[in-house]
Amino acid sequence: MMIGRIHSVETCGTVDGPGLRYVIFMQGCLLRCQYCHNPDTWSRGDGKTTTVEELIADIQSYLPFFQASGGGVTVSGGEPLLQVDFITTLFKELKKLDIHTTIDSCGGCFSTSPHFLRKVDKLMEVTDLVLLDLKHIDIVKHQALTGMSNQHILKFAKYLDEKNVPVWIRHVLVPGVSDEDDALKGLADFISTLKNVKKIEVLPYHKLGIYKWETLGLDYPLKDVEPPTQARIENAERILHSTNSVHSHSFYS
Repeated sequence: MMIGRIHSVETCGTVDGPGLRYVIFMQGCLLRCQYCHNPDTWSRGDGKTTTVEELIADIQSYLPFFQASGGGVTVSGGEPLLQVDFITTLFKELKKLDIHTTIDSCGGCFSTSPHFLRKVDKLMEVTDLVLLDLKHIDIVKHQALTGMSNQHILKFAKYLDEKNVPVWIRHVLVPGVSDEDDALKGLADFISTLKNVKKIEVLPYHKLGIYKWETLGLDYPLKDVEPPTQARIENAERILHSTNSVHSHSFYS
């Protein structure tokens, strides 16, 4: 019996892939993003255990909603790839039910080791879409923002391109952090090298997760940063699409 550790589920999500989504938030993440609105998913030992069978039993009751809306199941986090075997087993069962499968990932644990690549190859065979968070193109500023380099994350983007896995790129727009024009242009240049990008989403930074940081006794590092203006959102959308033909769509994460 395959056991996974999850944080929570959202049964009628509308922003994490096409149509109505059953969203599973996995427990555990290696990044420590300064704007994270789910810091309670960081620790790999927290959350609750569940089985693929338990999730499938619950998911099946939402089949009519998936069929009517073109929706399906999205596995988010935390970081789903930390539990790659569990997600692969789950997605195999979902494909038996003809359910659309999506992974929302930052690629923070991606590795080019043969062992990990074999596992991810199997997962991608049953994955219809990847929502890929590209947080900053500059390696130093990415390190400051997330606590980790972006080099393996960019390699993950290239891997998905080589495997021809459909991708929606997501970029959280944080004033003074990730909304600099030069960085946005650099990100646009990188995205233009990928042939598998179907959509680019600019996600305006918000403060809705501050209460979680406070509850956990953590100091929220961006408490003095306000959400971006509409003009800056439109500017980011314009730049990110300047070298790419996909259409823009933005919303709050």
